[in-house]
Amino acid sequence: VSGMARGIDAAAHRGALRAGGRTIAVLGCGLGVTYPPEHGELADQIAAQGALLSEFSIFTPPKPNHFPRRNRIISGLARGVVVVEAGLESGALITANDALEQGRDVFAVPGQVTSRLSQGCHQLIKAGAKLTEGWEDIWEEIEPQVAVPAQIGLDLAAVRSPLEPEETLIVDTLEAGPMQIDDLIDQTRLPAGQMASLLLSLMLKGMIEELPGKSFAKRIRPAKGRV
Repeated sequence: VSGMARGIDAAAHRGALRAGGRTIAVLGCGLGVTYPPEHGELADQIAAQGALLSEFSIFTPPKPNHFPRRNRIISGLARGVVVVEAGLESGALITANDALEQGRDVFAVPGQVTSRLSQGCHQLIKAGAKLTEGWEDIWEEIEPQVAVPAQIGLDLAAVRSPLEPEETLIVDTLEAGPMQIDDLIDQTRLPAGQMASLLLSLMLKGMIEELPGKSFAKRIRPAKGRV
């Protein structure tokens, strides 16, 4: 469940679609308006494999006050809210506050202490949000809320998101052992500006982990089991 905005919202929707899951977009405009305009194809995919929701009349244009208002619906539909990046003025913090008022779990992904886009996440963690490094941290909290019959079980490896080619390249490179980010850039020839986001994505997918000294290593997967 997200808001179909540019950036992390869109990435979350696309990740769910690629994994064959269902996703819901709660809009800050009417259903007859596509916003952002470049997300027309994404909106069609979400409608076909999930749902587009809006509390506004069909041709209501997007307005700044609509987006904080719709955030309470996003948090209300979810079991918890994950904040991946947020500055101190980010709308994601509004969603997190809505979630707390609704009795939902709040998760936050830590980042570099010098990044303004991590300040909101760090503030949430200080306030008691669960520090989140991968999907296992989220599953640990929501598993008791999800009725999964023991006889059916869930193969945790099966819920891992598929990897992009660049992500696969990084994981394969780390087979040689832990590496600093500069070494990864040299080995993979991937742009430095892209490397940080790819590493974050891989950590969220539980494929790699960050070690002391800002090095990264392939994560040793737990044995397949049933939960």
